[in-house]
Amino acid sequence: MIELAVFGAGRIGQVHALNAAAHPSVHLKYIVEPVASDHLDRLAMQTGAMLCEPETVFTDPAIKGVIIASSTDTHAALLLRAAQTGKAVFCEKPVSLDFSTVEDVTNEVEKTGVACLLGFQRRYDPDFRLVRERIVSGQAGELEHIVMHTRDPSPPPRNYIERSGGMFRDQAIHDFDMARYLLGEEIATVYAVGNCLIDQEIAAAGDIDTAMITLTSVSGRFVQMVNCRRAPFGYDQRLEALCSREVLYVENRPQRGVMIADAQGFHSSTPMNYFIERFTGAYRAEMHAFIDMIATGSTPLATIRDGLEAQRLAEAAIVSMNTGKPIQFSTDWHPDAEERR
Repeated sequence: MIELAVFGAGRIGQVHALNAAAHPSVHLKYIVEPVASDHLDRLAMQTGAMLCEPETVFTDPAIKGVIIASSTDTHAALLLRAAQTGKAVFCEKPVSLDFSTVEDVTNEVEKTGVACLLGFQRRYDPDFRLVRERIVSGQAGELEHIVMHTRDPSPPPRNYIERSGGMFRDQAIHDFDMARYLLGEEIATVYAVGNCLIDQEIAAAGDIDTAMITLTSVSGRFVQMVNCRRAPFGYDQRLEALCSREVLYVENRPQRGVMIADAQGFHSSTPMNYFIERFTGAYRAEMHAFIDMIATGSTPLATIRDGLEAQRLAEAAIVSMNTGKPIQFSTDWHPDAEERR
């Protein structure tokens, strides 16, 4: 049995803990969560895990991997401690809200050779995987243009906004990652606009709730991203990839698959409530990939380096929005250097 530990028992921590505990090759030994609650006790009972302090995990030689799903401000230190103790890591994005810290941690983790999977669950969703496969195989023809829509059902509370790192680092980072994943090449320019059109509490917290971002790849292909903190009908997560022989669509998944037709027209179900429900299967596949990475040494679809590059794009989008100018981008672009220009 592969023994694992989970840091964090919030919304996504619960998902990962339950998925890990359900795997036949895994014993979830520990859960680390500083905030006591009824749901924490219930999660420990459901998974059979013990509640413990962080150092217990890192000093236990039986623990082969750790799942970091705690608050973002803890990710960097936990990643470094895991790397120092030789434990494989599954870490939720982002590594840190400070980009220099993300660079430092990424370099340190890579130096140790410890395997690290970063939590970009869309790469493990079967629909997005199929789009990628048809592009890479050449079946769809040359990829020319990608359009992505990501809209939450409703704005998050102000206290979440204040610690999230902002829309680009929190929500749009998944789209930045998917752009790189589907293009198979890096980005040359980033242009972003954003505003607060929905919830003035978000504006008071110093963030935006509506954005549009245009990316140009090094070979001249385009990505258009639409991001918003509200969709009137629920969670909205769609993709269109225009290729020379096919147009590939990933549509919203309905809560129910039945369409009802009557004299008033055709009626279908509303989309799944939020990303947890929409990507249930992807989260399960992501956990299986982490376990396989530990057991066989397989390479994850999303590495810590992918997390760094997605966040580099997010930082460039922030600078573009604040300056009103397109950013000439590369894999050595840094926000501090941009500010000194």
